[in-house]
Amino acid sequence: MKEIPQIKKDKQGKRTFLVDGAPFVALSGELHNSSSSSLQYMDEHIWPALRPLHMNSVILPVAWESIEPEEGKFDFSLVDGLIAAARREQLRLIILWFGLWKNGNSTYIPGWVKKESSGVNARFFRARDGYGKPLGCISPFCHAAVTADAAAYKKLMEHIRAVDSTDRTVIAMQVENEIGVLGADRDYCTSAEKAFRQPVPKPVTDWFGVNGTWEEAFGRDGAEMMMAWQYASAVEQITSQGKSAYPLPMYVNAWLQQHPDRAGSYPCGGPIAKVKELWALAAPSVDAYAPDIYVNNFRAVCDEYATDGNPLFIPEVRATKDSASFLFYAVGRHDALCFAPFGIEDLFGRRTDEMGSDLLGVLNIGADAFQTEGAGQRLAAAYDIVGNMHTIIAEAHQAGKIHAFLEYHDAGTTIPLTKFDAQISYSGASESFFGGPGKQAGSAVAGGFIIEVSDDEFILCGSGYSVKFLPKPGIADQVGVLKKEEGHYKKDVWIPGRVLNGDEGYFIGLSDFPQVQRVSLYTYR
Repeated sequence: MKEIPQIKKDKQGKRTFLVDGAPFVALSGELHNSSSSSLQYMDEHIWPALRPLHMNSVILPVAWESIEPEEGKFDFSLVDGLIAAARREQLRLIILWFGLWKNGNSTYIPGWVKKESSGVNARFFRARDGYGKPLGCISPFCHAAVTADAAAYKKLMEHIRAVDSTDRTVIAMQVENEIGVLGADRDYCTSAEKAFRQPVPKPVTDWFGVNGTWEEAFGRDGAEMMMAWQYASAVEQITSQGKSAYPLPMYVNAWLQQHPDRAGSYPCGGPIAKVKELWALAAPSVDAYAPDIYVNNFRAVCDEYATDGNPLFIPEVRATKDSASFLFYAVGRHDALCFAPFGIEDLFGRRTDEMGSDLLGVLNIGADAFQTEGAGQRLAAAYDIVGNMHTIIAEAHQAGKIHAFLEYHDAGTTIPLTKFDAQISYSGASESFFGGPGKQAGSAVAGGFIIEVSDDEFILCGSGYSVKFLPKPGIADQVGVLKKEEGHYKKDVWIPGRVLNGDEGYFIGLSDFPQVQRVSLYTYR
């Protein structure tokens, strides 16, 4: 029997995703919301579209409505079919639990829950806005709804344990999806009104050193803090019930705070960065708080979420030609546990039946987030590179010898290495020793990482940047290229290609397409 997957914390607080007992990075992708609802559709359209991408896992939804169509009566035939197909495709599964909440609404709940959600005294009552109107989500203050969700989730985990505890095809679970209140700054149902005017819970007082009501304790953020506490408490109940049945790694994702920057325009109460600490206090069973990154500044979001011991786990990111560079930064800078562009099945053949402009507007996502031209080939190449360098990358992180960078409205950066300084320019390899046009219009965002194999030898990964190695300030030595070699890695073994010399060897840089080079330097006077 294979070891159960886990996210393990070491003595320094670093978290590692272990699958089959070995470190694992999920080179993945998330399917469109409805793709996994039909096994036939998956076989005809989805699995074939994933095969060219060099993925090792796929993220797909399982909805509450699909496993408990009648209260207390469960049907796991869809789950069994998805697990069997993933084994056939030699892919691991990360399952999204679409339970009470998905994108700030309650659309994936079973019909029997929907039918009992009308009215302020309903069994599964809804959140309300400040005018008393019902919102699209079941209130997190509805204990009956949270209890029913937790019971169904526990049944799902019991079933996965029963059918998958030998093969361990399912390696992680997402609990709910982009939860929070949309359309109001908080829930105004009767229970929420009462809670807002009561003193904050004692754990909040003890941890944050505050007193009074939520508004007295946190000022203008009081409403959002209350909703974060309530949602996190609900998720803790659901997650802990699931883990009691089968303790796979479980994470919660976030629709990020963005313009227009008011709670309710993004889901109020979800695990955005400013309430992540409160979430961790209320939901200790959650292994990671994961950003869904559709905003432009990918670099800043990664840096923000990879703090306070939270591992960087990216279950959704814009699926464009920039995705490959995003991967190199996430893995090279933060040793990310997961990277998954959304709508991954579109990358080798854009479909027209989903993600129209109206839907993108509702989700506050720019249309450029799904410009997939060229994205499939680039991501496949990047996944092939990272997947075949996994041990090398892990060892470089352990030794502090990996340095990542990503273009964002800047011309480059300078990285201090042990013996040299590396001057990175985001102009791409089109700029030769003899001069050139530099970065071309329409090129992907530049990004990558450098690994110090030794003081004089380096691995360059990524695309769209050039490197000039400089002596340390005050050192009179000149720096020369001893050897520059193309090639690729196969299971952490370097397979050499061309040795580049002359005018092809002097300039050090990677073109717009993801690649690997090895460079050795020497000094002279």
